[in-house]
Order: sequence, then C-alpha cells, then structure tokens
Amino acid sequence: MSAPTSPSSPARGRVRTALASAVGTCVENYDFVAYGTASALYFGDAFFPNSDPVVGTLLAFVTLGVGFLMRPIGGAVGGYLGDRHGRKPVLVGALLTMGIATVLIGMLPTYQQVGVAAPVLLVVIRCVQGLAFGAEWGSAVMMTYEHAPRTRRGLYSAIPQAGNPLGIALANIAFLLSSTLDSDWAWRLPFLASALLIVAGVVIRLKLTESPEFEAARAKGTTVRNPLVSVVRDDWRNILRIIALRVVESCAYYLTATYLLSYITDRDDGDRGVALAGVVTASLLATATTVLSGALTDRVGRRTVYLVACVLAAVFGFPMYLMANSGAPVLIVLIFLIGIGVIHAALTGTQAAWFAELFNTATRTSGASLGYQTAASVAGFAPFLAVLLAESFGWVGPAGLYVCVALVGLLGVLSTRETWSPAQRMVLPAGQPERAADRERHPSH
Repeated sequence: MSAPTSPSSPARGRVRTALASAVGTCVENYDFVAYGTASALYFGDAFFPNSDPVVGTLLAFVTLGVGFLMRPIGGAVGGYLGDRHGRKPVLVGALLTMGIATVLIGMLPTYQQVGVAAPVLLVVIRCVQGLAFGAEWGSAVMMTYEHAPRTRRGLYSAIPQAGNPLGIALANIAFLLSSTLDSDWAWRLPFLASALLIVAGVVIRLKLTESPEFEAARAKGTTVRNPLVSVVRDDWRNILRIIALRVVESCAYYLTATYLLSYITDRDDGDRGVALAGVVTASLLATATTVLSGALTDRVGRRTVYLVACVLAAVFGFPMYLMANSGAPVLIVLIFLIGIGVIHAALTGTQAAWFAELFNTATRTSGASLGYQTAASVAGFAPFLAVLLAESFGWVGPAGLYVCVALVGLLGVLSTRETWSPAQRMVLPAGQPERAADRERHPSH
C-alpha cells in the first residue's frame, strides 16, 4: 500500500525544503534591501539633516556599507556553525536575529528627536543586520542543494536564490505604497511590516529536516573540528574565485537598484514612482528568471550561463545611463528589467549550485559563505563609490564602475572550473535516484 507514495515523498521533501529556504531568503532580503531603499530615498534627511544633500546621501550609503562589512563575519560564524552543528539551527537563528533588528529600525528616533544618538543606533542595528544576513545564506542554499537530486541541483538550489528578488520586490512594493505618506511613516511602515514575514519564515523553517549529507557526514565522523580554518588553508583559491564571481553580481545589483534609483530621483523627483515601479517589476521578473537560469545550468553547465551574464553586464554599463538620462518612463523601467530581471537573475540563479560544488560537504557552508559574503562587503560600498565618481566625472564614472565589476566577474569565470560538465552530466541518467555511493565517487558534489 505504501509503495505508490514512496517515490513521491522524497520529491515532496525536496520541494518543501527549497520553498522553506526561499521563504527565509525572501524575508532576509526584504529586511536588508529595505535599508538600501530607505538609504537612497529617506535616511539622508532623517538621520543626517545638517549635511548638504550630497554629503547626506554619502553618509546614508556609508551606513548601508557598514552592514556589508559585517557580512563576512556573519558568513564565517554561520558557515562554521553550519558545518559543525548543522544547517537548520543557523537558518532559524539568523532569520530571527535579522527580523528583530529590522523591526527596531522602524522604531528608531530620528536626528531631530535625539540628535547624534539616532545615527549611532542606526549603525549598531545595521551591524546586527549584516551579521545575520551573512550567516543565513550559506545554510539556506546548502540545505536545499544537499536535499536535491544530483541531476537537478541547479534548479533546486536556484529556488532559495529566487527568494532574493522576491524579497526585493516586496520591500519596494512596501515603499511604493508608503511613498504617498508625508511623515516618517513613509519609511517606518515597511520595516515594521516585516514582522509578519519573520513570524511566517521562522515557523516554516522550524519544520525542516536537517541536511541528509550533513547527517551522513556526522554519522561517519567525517566532519572537521574547525571547518573555517580547514577551508581557508586547503581551499583558499576557490574562496578567491567566488569573491571574483560574486563581485559582479552584488556590485551590479547595488549600482542599479540603490545608486541608480537615487540618481534618477535626484535628476527628477517625479521619476521616483516610475523607478520604484521598475525595480518592483524587474524583481518579480527576476524571481522566475533565477529559477530558469538554475534549471538551464543543469543542461548546459554552470560556467556557460555565468559567462553570458557577465558579458551582458559589460555591454550594458553605458547604455543604462543613456537610458536613464533620457527621462523616458519606458526606458527607465527597461533599465531595471534588463539589469535586475535578466543579468542579475542569471548570475544569482547559477551561483548556488556552482559555489557549493567547489567544496566538499565538511567545509561547504564555510567556504561558500566566506567567499560570498566577503564579496558582498565590497559591494556594499559600490553606491558610495558611485556617488564620488559621479561628482568627479558625471554619469560616466558610475557607468565605468559597472563595466569594471563585470570584467572582474569575467576573470572569475575564466579562472573557475566547470563543475557540471557534459561528462559529469552523463554520470547519472536524468531522473535516476541519487545514491550515497555516487556522492562518494564524486566528492565535489
């Protein structure tokens, strides 16, 4: 009687794990990106009102960058705990910490109310956000990757990655809806509203089962005492490769969704609604494109998809500013559709499986997290650097910066091996169940 249902049970479990991870990454990105949007649109006035507009924007972006500086530390701690004690506890703890910090931002007093204490508190909470966000990604992605069948790991691993643009879309929808308010509630409400998502995310993640690969490694005694030290000592080259690959994706996103949003708004405040609508529409498109990109890597390999996306980014750098300078609403929306909905989504959809496959089970979360979050710490200052370049060179400065990070990504692609080549794809026929013996023969997976 149980035979007909047994084949579908593992499949349901894999999908449930992927969706639960995606819910968490959605909430984390909602929280983290809400700060970026608020920095571009509101925080200069709310927390740095005595500065001129340019300095106020710079200071707001500096506090944005502080959170990114904390992400490598969060990635190191989360990766260590995930490889030593399991992926699930990190998933729940990081999400809860992130959520509490985000709600507290919505309750912060402004500079006019408490003076310099306001930006100080903002920076402290931003540091907590950075730690939690850095800790969360590795375990979420590895949990899904390690539950997935070998021949479809690109697809399954892309599902939690799709939570990134979905969270971005929800955050910007919240700001779009609150933008009609004239008081501080225009930026407070989106942070406070995240509490609903946090509760849902924690409840769902508590129901997950631990990664089967981690459980097998722990049962065999093949986990390592200090995975962070081991991966830095033995796999530092792969960490550097991930940093190069990740820089193009993370910098390109924040140069588009954060800096360009501010740039367009500064040129004409009437375009704020159009630009926010563009980010929301592009993020919804990216949710689907991310999953499709992951599925495509299962067919053509990880490296090919990433290479094409990096080339598109290098070509798009200068046209995107020409389109923005036109002031045409259709072109402004199209910028975000291409930059976020296509280029960024193709990169994120490929990363999870590719990065995981560069390490073995015992150090996988530590290695991927450390490289991923170190690159993010660099990207956090991309909007700040773009403001400085624009002051000196006009729009050509940030456009050139966008092209440069794309070239860094290309170097990363050329220096990183393909982990899902045609020969590797032939190891198991499509649809054949994964076996522990296959993992032993192919330790990179």
